[in-house]
Amino acid sequence: MAVTILRSIAELTELPGPVALAIGVFDGVHFGHQAVIGAAKDHAAQHGGTAAVLTFDPHPARVLRPENAPRLLCSARHQMRILERFGVTHTVVCAFDAAFAATPAADFVRALAASCRPLGFISVGYSWRFGARGAGDIHLLMDAGEKLGFAVYGVPPVCIDGAVVSSTAIREAVGRGDFEKASRLLGRAYSVLGDVVRGRQLGRQIGVPTANVAVEAEQLPPPGVYAVRVRIDDAWRDGIANLGHRPTVAAHGSSLALEAHLFDFAGDLYGREIEVGFVRHLREERKFNGLDSLKDQIARDISAAREILRANGAQPR
Repeated sequence: MAVTILRSIAELTELPGPVALAIGVFDGVHFGHQAVIGAAKDHAAQHGGTAAVLTFDPHPARVLRPENAPRLLCSARHQMRILERFGVTHTVVCAFDAAFAATPAADFVRALAASCRPLGFISVGYSWRFGARGAGDIHLLMDAGEKLGFAVYGVPPVCIDGAVVSSTAIREAVGRGDFEKASRLLGRAYSVLGDVVRGRQLGRQIGVPTANVAVEAEQLPPPGVYAVRVRIDDAWRDGIANLGHRPTVAAHGSSLALEAHLFDFAGDLYGREIEVGFVRHLREERKFNGLDSLKDQIARDISAAREILRANGAQPR
């Protein structure tokens, strides 16, 4: 079932109460985020209510600190797909702008309580700050909960390998191509989402058709050739992908592109939404002396990727 997306706090009146809210930015929906969301789901299940994720678009840093805004691990659309897989049925996406950022923390909480029928629970990361000038914290939430009649849980940091799980740590891992660490922190394979668009169809001409993906994520691994798994609808397929500037066939200075070749697949993907999960780096991108040399190398890449994916076993979530 697709996630039902609400576009304002006022629309929380539509949800059967008591409403349990998991609040945060949730870029990447990593293990720490999953703990916050899981707390709200558990409370709703125990009290016969409705769990909902409340998040913000754009990322608050885009408004508050645009010069230091992070590269996003997943687009808003991709985030909804991931939340759906974790059993989230309702999401409130608050438009974050300068006016919203100036909302006093107490007013934000009162608006939540006034819109829910009733508000039963809020879960957040323990150190999460909110409201004008970041004045809101877990203590303000708890005080408000005592006055307005809802429970609050500040989820402690989730640690893996002795370090706190964070979107920043995942961005750094992806940026250097460390998919093993990224997947440990995410609880799933690192992946990107996008629609398949028409390219020059050179892959088809050399017998290796590729899907050109209009990638929505901003944090990408280094350019290169990768063993990947590609999700189409609800099925994952093995393949290889090239992330780069295609120096053998494209003009110098061409934009970064992601092209994926799916093994043993003959369907038409144009206009379809697909998800590309990165498994292993195979080699750096380089320029070849013509299409024949490129075709020979792709054959070797495919052979290597098949072996890696066979050994890798489990499919991404």
